[in-house]
Amino acid sequence: MKEDKQLLVITHLSQLLDFVSGIGGFIVPLVLWLTKKDDVIGMDFHGKAILNFRISMFLYILICIPLILLLGLGVIGLIVIGLFYLIFPIINAIKASNNEPPNYPFSIQFIK
Repeated sequence: MKEDKQLLVITHLSQLLDFVSGIGGFIVPLVLWLTKKDDVIGMDFHGKAILNFRISMFLYILICIPLILLLGLGVIGLIVIGLFYLIFPIINAIKASNNEPPNYPFSIQFIK
């Protein structure tokens, strides 16, 4: 195994592809994790953290959709989730470049 901080940073930042392509922010980290988890030190841990974050946020979006009908509370939730999608990949890319573990709040551990 080798250490490749740049690939870990790219894996975190690739989540921002959602703002360009819609679903690329899930597929690219998934492919990078599946192909490099045995080759790069820390990729397994970072990849699992990213995928757990992505799946959790998707579930939160599904919860917000019916809440839009309830006084527009879902709209506020969608705005907060959108900010999470923008801010936390950047923060965790910086952490990955400094050899710190990623921290995605509100993530449910689906992949252990």
